[in-house]
Amino acid sequence: MNLKQLRGAGVPDACVQVALLAVRALARARHTQPRDPREVIAAVLADPQAFVNDEQVAQFAQALIAEREAQAQDAARDAARRAAREARWGAASETADAPAGSGGANASSSRVPYATWGTDIDIGAHRQMADSCSLPVAWRGALMPDAHVGYGLPIGGVLACENAVVPYAVGVDIACRMKLSVFPLDPKVLDTRRDMFSDVLTRGTCFGMGGRFDRPHHHPVLDQDWTITRVTRENKDRARVQLGTSGSGNHFVEFGALHLPQAIPEWNIPAGHYVALMSHSGSRGTGAAVCTLYSAIARAMLSPRDERFGQLAWLPLDTQEGQEYWAAMNLMGDYAAANHDVIHSSIARLLGEKPVAGVENHHNFAWKEQHDGREVVVHRKGATPAGQGMMGVIPGSMADPAFVVRGLGNEASLRSASHGAGRKMSRTQAKSQYAWSNVRRELEERGVTVLAAGADEVPYAYKAIGEVMAQQQDLVETLARFDPRIVMMCGDGSKADD
Repeated sequence: MNLKQLRGAGVPDACVQVALLAVRALARARHTQPRDPREVIAAVLADPQAFVNDEQVAQFAQALIAEREAQAQDAARDAARRAAREARWGAASETADAPAGSGGANASSSRVPYATWGTDIDIGAHRQMADSCSLPVAWRGALMPDAHVGYGLPIGGVLACENAVVPYAVGVDIACRMKLSVFPLDPKVLDTRRDMFSDVLTRGTCFGMGGRFDRPHHHPVLDQDWTITRVTRENKDRARVQLGTSGSGNHFVEFGALHLPQAIPEWNIPAGHYVALMSHSGSRGTGAAVCTLYSAIARAMLSPRDERFGQLAWLPLDTQEGQEYWAAMNLMGDYAAANHDVIHSSIARLLGEKPVAGVENHHNFAWKEQHDGREVVVHRKGATPAGQGMMGVIPGSMADPAFVVRGLGNEASLRSASHGAGRKMSRTQAKSQYAWSNVRRELEERGVTVLAAGADEVPYAYKAIGEVMAQQQDLVETLARFDPRIVMMCGDGSKADD
């Protein structure tokens, strides 16, 4: 019997290899104990307990018993989850008749509901969100107005899970985040001394997938325990030389004019107009290595019945693998924050000024939070935490404003908001449709100097940030507006997952 025949006989995928070994053992014993392998395999399938002491097939019988016990546990777990879902959401939410605005056309018969903000969201993002909400560990979801297709969970997707973390729902660039620093300078200096500010940006950080410093910066984050996992230990030197770098894709560092219409209690500055520095990047190559490794581990741990989830593979938090990823993810959160700290400190030093206020937030991360009296793991992939009173930054594009916001704590969105304007066309489409030299001239006419970037990041590749903000007025309130003036991005065409 071969593997195909064993599967055809009803041997579970998890047991076919050990079943094949049993067939070979029966063949070797055919002269002393002649038995038809087909009959023996069928008999073991019918009653594996009767063969646990049979020399030729004991391992197969034991593996079959263990697999059936696991399947029974999975079935009981799924039944309990279905019952819990029905108790919370009602039986109607378990059907394709999803709540209004939650992508009901793509709902599966076992998914939890998700609410949607915004209307300009492609069907692919809805499909990915519905698939994410079909995970056995899913509890509830939400889709932000900047949503578009990503890997696994869509960009702009929010997913709450029970006792589990999904590496690809956090993202490749773990803890990708925003940081804004306010300087006590009149924005007019951005025009009168543009060359000086441009030079400060160029010297203050570097871009590209392999971007690194020959003379590494130091930061207390490097004194933390990087031996918590093998992948963080092996990548510590890589993290050291990339500290203070900005990556590729849609990552940027830019100077702009901040318009503060009224004083913010958290900022000890009056209303007015200021120079501000804003950055967008994450945990660089080390974060990508963590995601790649633990996503592969999660996929290898999937049972055959769950293999269809692929990139949405999860790690239970009560397993060693889940605890390792959680520890590595949080270290990457600290590292990403340190990365921005170094960028802003370096640029402030070159500028000869000290920030007087600022705000920062992750938007690719997972948090343990209480929702409706239950602890869940909330993944925000390209989504900004917007708990009651929480401050954050939501950028537009290189030509459009960003906004300092305060969360309104809307529970329907799992206390989340968009992380930006969101792409409306792919990088390939943008490159084929727009000539970067022409776009750069247009931006100069609008008062925006772009030191480096690629055609895949032209403003026209993004949704209108004004419309996106209008679609989430129940999620955040706007506190201040930042208008880009001098922008620096990666100009080599390399990509980064957001």
